[in-house]
Amino acid sequence: MADVTYYVALPFLEDDTGAPIAGAAEECQSSSAALRRAEIMSRSSGNIGAVAFSRTGDPMMGEFNDARLLQKFGNVPDDLGGL
Repeated sequence: MADVTYYVALPFLEDDTGAPIAGAAEECQSSSAALRRAEIMSRSSGNIGAVAFSRTGDPMMGEFNDARLLQKFGNVPDDLGGL
């Protein structure tokens, strides 16, 4: 199977100690849709920010390249290595 690119919007919230935590990711149809959705998420009640990113790989093999950050919105952690 050929490589597939997934576009994702991911909100961030704060836990009880005030530390940022990732919320529920949403898959989007395109990079522009992921950017729009992340911007909306960053302004939603309870969220402190959001990111839009993409990942490319072979879902049949379960092998994916590292996530590629498209844009940050609001207050999100600097270290996004866990995407």
